[in-house]
This record gives sequence, C-alpha cells and structure tokens, in this order.
Amino acid sequence: MNNRAEVSAFLRSRRDKITPEQMGLPVYGRRRVAGLRRAEVAMLAGVSVDYYTRLERGDLRSASDSVLDALAQALRLDDTERDHLFALARAANAGPVRGRRRPMKATVRPSVLRIIEGLHDQPAYVRNNRLDILAANPLARALHCQAFEHEPVNPCRFVFLDPRAPAFYRDWERVARDGVGVLRVEAARSPYDRELQNLIGELSTRSDAFRTMWGAHDVHVHTDGTKRFRHPVVGELELAHETLALPGDAGLSLTVYNAESGTPAADALQLLASWAATRTPADVAVQSETER
Repeated sequence: MNNRAEVSAFLRSRRDKITPEQMGLPVYGRRRVAGLRRAEVAMLAGVSVDYYTRLERGDLRSASDSVLDALAQALRLDDTERDHLFALARAANAGPVRGRRRPMKATVRPSVLRIIEGLHDQPAYVRNNRLDILAANPLARALHCQAFEHEPVNPCRFVFLDPRAPAFYRDWERVARDGVGVLRVEAARSPYDRELQNLIGELSTRSDAFRTMWGAHDVHVHTDGTKRFRHPVVGELELAHETLALPGDAGLSLTVYNAESGTPAADALQLLASWAATRTPADVAVQSETER
C-alpha cells in the first residue's frame, strides 16, 4: 500500500464531504471544490495552509497526536475514521522496512473451537483480519453454504465475485460497503500484510463495484448490528450479530448470529439446523448448484 497516496486520498475524500455551512463558515464568491477548501481546513485545525497542504499531499511523518486530533475535529471524523488517520500516521512514521517477514498464519485455539461448536442454535465463526473464516460451527456453515463452496472462505470475496450474493444478502450494497470499509481499516493497520494486499488487488481487478467502493475511502469496524438474508433453503430471515475480538489472538475475532426466541427468524434457524444435520458437504454443493 502506498501510504502517501492513501493519506492524500483519505484526507481529500473527508474534506469533500463537509460544506462550509456545516462548519459555520461564510461562503464568498464562486467555489470550485465540493466541500471545504484547504485553507478552511487549516484554519479549523489551527495550522498553516502550507503545513496542511503538506499533510494532504500524504506526508504525515512527525505529525503530532495533537495535530492529528485537531485535524480529526476539523474534518468531523468519527471514531473509526480518527483511528484510521492515526493508523496511517503510524505507518508513515514507521517507513518502509526491507525484509519484513510475512505474518504468521493464524490458528484457532481448541478452547475457542469448543465454544463455537457448543453454540448449537446460533451460527458462529472465527475470522481473521482479511475476513477469511478460519473456523465455523455447523449452523454457520449452513447459513453461509454458498460462501463455503469457495476456498478460502471469505464473505467479502463471496459478496463481490459470486453472482448469487445480491440475492442472498437482502441489503447487498450495505453489506458490500461495510466489507470494503473493514478491509480499508485493516490495510492501514497492516500495510505489509501481503495476503491482504493480494485480496484487495484481486477484488479491485475482478469487481467494478469493489473498485468504486474502494475509491470512496470509507472505513468501517464490525461490532454489532443486523443482517437480512434470503437463504436458498429456509427463505428470508433477519439475524442480530455481535463481533468480538479474541483476547490473546491478534487479528482474530468471533462473530455470533442470533434471533429472539419465538420469532420467524428463530424458527428459520431451527429449520436450518435440521437441514444442516441431514446434509453432507456434497449435498450442500448440489443444492447450491441448483440455485444458480
């Protein structure tokens, strides 16, 4: 990842989203920019125009925390965007490192495997920072049966490269944008993760939608929310989900879906569990093939 290009594009994209009226600034004459001018951001952040121009050209080296905080306030960054800015600054100050070793392949601890296997009525899986699913219980495999046809299992790759994804995710565009936002956050946190860069490159090459969303420079962090599915076997269901970082396992997180008891979604999960119990992997592949 080219840090200077990432910093420059991120700051410009945030500046373009803010109008002078939002910041209580007077508007004079004809404006040639969509949002704030550089001089206006510099004034709001309490720095010189020359210094802000240097920052927006991608040079965050030696930028202090106080300057980054002022910049975040001037651009109205939310917590995720602020953290992203600080991650880009850390990468800039670290500089290029030759001979950096590739990250070790993450493994899921046996105790975590027992936890997800014990959640019989809740789909649960463990993923890494690239969104690869490393372990899943039977109900999660049944819920995402189409995504599990591909190796490595990666929901973001499924969203953008499998033509069945827009039918499976009832809010496909939101799911897609969230996934892109997660990858962009991770790209700043782990700028030397070769496999992550390969995934981003593959999706950018093969998907026009991904390339467009990636160019927006939006960032996102998965914590909780709801997703609406249209499953090929049990039909429509809406599930709440929680995503928790696994202490002691850097880059790994646990995602669990659930439905309130007595709701149609809970009934659909029970039906899905029954279906999964009677299916072999080959059966699932055949079933998914008939849905194409």
